[in-house]
Amino acid sequence: MSARFSFSPRRKAAVTIAAAGIVLALAGCSSATPAADGDAESLGDLSLQLSWIKNEEFAGEFFALDKGYYADAGLGEVTMTAGPSTGSAELLSGTVDVALSDAVSIGTVVANEEAPLKIIGATFQKNPFTILSIADAGNILTPEDMVGKKIGVQASNTSLFEALLAANDIDPDSLEIVPVQYDPSVLINGDVDGFVAYLTNESISVAAEGYEVANLPFADNGLPFVAETVTVTDQTIAGDREKLKAFLIAEIKGWADAVNDPDAAAELALELNGAEAVPDIEKAKAGSAAQNLLIVSDDTEENGLFTISEDLQQQTVETLAAAGITVEASDLFDLSLLAEVYEENPELIAYSK
Repeated sequence: MSARFSFSPRRKAAVTIAAAGIVLALAGCSSATPAADGDAESLGDLSLQLSWIKNEEFAGEFFALDKGYYADAGLGEVTMTAGPSTGSAELLSGTVDVALSDAVSIGTVVANEEAPLKIIGATFQKNPFTILSIADAGNILTPEDMVGKKIGVQASNTSLFEALLAANDIDPDSLEIVPVQYDPSVLINGDVDGFVAYLTNESISVAAEGYEVANLPFADNGLPFVAETVTVTDQTIAGDREKLKAFLIAEIKGWADAVNDPDAAAELALELNGAEAVPDIEKAKAGSAAQNLLIVSDDTEENGLFTISEDLQQQTVETLAAAGITVEASDLFDLSLLAEVYEENPELIAYSK
């Protein structure tokens, strides 16, 4: 299901962002890259596949819509399609121009199917995946704690969970994989002992219901890969380079706003998408604040949001290799567009240490 938003930019002003140790000065963004001018000739419409429902996880995209950053960068209508989805099928079929995904899901199809996909940036420098459990029940704190347990795994996260097992030398036959949807009530009800979740979402939801939760973060247990990856096809890079650069400019601005004011980010997600997508505003605010810890890093402070350093690219590739997924960094990443964006728009980067 896709939703279309009509909006008028609420303001065009210099924005100075200071959050979690970074300052991003986004002053009007006039550049040789797609013109930041509402009167500029449009680069065309853009379709975006989200990895999840339209909640605070995509606050940067919602700010880019609401404040007119996409339009200012030269884009026409930007259409967002809610997940859950890894986005690879939609990209390969030509259904969407850009997908927000994760490095394991994209790396898997690149390695196994030689899919012509590239990651051109990443919102999350550190992935938010976790095995969520209840402390006085499953209490899964180490990979070995999963042995003999029932683990709820969603269809879209199957390859990711298999990668976690492989990276930690856990025999899949030593535990029971239970197909589940995305509602953690199966964990609360005792149908499963562990549940593939987000630190920024279900972990907060279950704790808010009064349960002491235990987490096994993927990033700290053999899978330090980037997530909410901006993923496109090789064909789009070749044929719509300026459109993608315009999209990145708007994304940088939108996510700078989200990092600067996580409460406003959650409130905007509710305003645009309603209570069905954001049923608990306080939980959404907590999730918005928590994801800032995944978005901001030393690398983004120095080089800008969406940066994926060579070291992080290599860590991601090594993570995939440990899970039996063989791919080179050059097969998976193309950071040349982001480099051009920052080179042509140096005002997008300002940081404090």
